[in-house]
Amino acid sequence: MPRILAFDYGTKRIGIAVTDPMQIIATGLDNVHPKDILEYLKKYLLTEQVEAFVIGDPKQMDGSPSESAPHVKGFSTLLKKNFPHIPQHWIDERFTSKLAQETVMESGLNKSARRDKKRVDIIAATLILQYYMEVSRLKHGV
Repeated sequence: MPRILAFDYGTKRIGIAVTDPMQIIATGLDNVHPKDILEYLKKYLLTEQVEAFVIGDPKQMDGSPSESAPHVKGFSTLLKKNFPHIPQHWIDERFTSKLAQETVMESGLNKSARRDKKRVDIIAATLILQYYMEVSRLKHGV
């Protein structure tokens, strides 16, 4: 079964999470600078089958698009142009960064490790992917 990749897009880093081949578990994969994402994905897709991309949809508390929404839409367009055969799904990403920061704070890591924003981005992508998987299971009655 192909994997699913999820992205927490940021202008400095893109957190990436992936499912296992059975699409049961979401795991943090990596984080990549936006300028390097296409090369990273092309290389990844040489060895792994990917069924779908899940993109965190940045929203304000009232549900309106956040300041980063135009950047994320540009990222989505880039993915569509380069990987037109891979469908995209959008998931509301409100609270994922905050939950990711709380997870890091509660992890028992030392102070310098807790400050590592790369770790937060990967955890946020993992949360986005877990939420997508839960919603998909509910839709399909699994």
